[in-house]
Amino acid sequence: MADASKTNPQGVERLGYLGLGLMGTPMTRRLLQAGYQVSVWNRSEGKITPLVEAGARRAATPRDVMATSDIVFVCVTDAAAVEEVIFGPEGLSTAPGAEKLVVDFSSIHPDAARDLAKRLRAANGAGWIDAPVSGGTKGAEEGTLAIMAGGEAADIERVRPYVLAMARRFTHMGPTGAGQTTKLCNQVIVGCAMAVLAEATRLAVNAGINANRLPEALAGGFADSIPLQLFVPRMAQGIHSPPLGHIATMLKDLDTVADVAQTTSTPVPMASLAGQLFRLAKAARGAEADALEIYKLSAAEL
Repeated sequence: MADASKTNPQGVERLGYLGLGLMGTPMTRRLLQAGYQVSVWNRSEGKITPLVEAGARRAATPRDVMATSDIVFVCVTDAAAVEEVIFGPEGLSTAPGAEKLVVDFSSIHPDAARDLAKRLRAANGAGWIDAPVSGGTKGAEEGTLAIMAGGEAADIERVRPYVLAMARRFTHMGPTGAGQTTKLCNQVIVGCAMAVLAEATRLAVNAGINANRLPEALAGGFADSIPLQLFVPRMAQGIHSPPLGHIATMLKDLDTVADVAQTTSTPVPMASLAGQLFRLAKAARGAEADALEIYKLSAAEL
């Protein structure tokens, strides 16, 4: 894969970003604030305008993004959405891709990542990095995301300076698909943490303790964690807008955990229980509700 000086004489590559949702919009803003040239595309036009006003270039189609970029970032809801923006009638694969890279921030099945990478390379020669993110909307806004990546080492180093404009940590975990597998491990921990913290918060409330003081009281002890400090106050105070993430997204990831666990003969009893709790939350609160509304499952009235 070529280096930046070969694809762009100034040594700074042209960037593209597809998918301007809860994560994509703040991540793109950080690229613009760092002074990079970014072409943007989103299925719904309304989300593009604020970024164009901030300096982004409006692209008509995903093909247009690929044609005018050296590195294209993608952050969409699921594997079907990734498939569409890459292999749709005006997808990334329809533009020349030699010496270019697609970095997929979406959380999808590791097998899907490997399949998409192989097909894209065959279609137009573009390389692939699967790079799912962790840290939620707060991390995207503050540039503190943790991003775990699968792909070729040289490609990882090529995109590193741009990714670190959006994240605090960018770790190469292995070949294509390794980033997605690492994200599944992350979601086992986060999904179970949400369920357990909802339980602890409800116990505090029902027992007459001020749940808002749990983070302060437990800080520095074995129970302390970023989820404790971030999730419990939002649960206790009913703060769900903007959402840290959607129930449907967490459920999708935990369902993928269950699938990979089955194919690798891995017992995941805790993650399986968390998945079922999020399935109940989806039925009770709706797919697009904040994932932390899992806390409301134990309320006297839903």
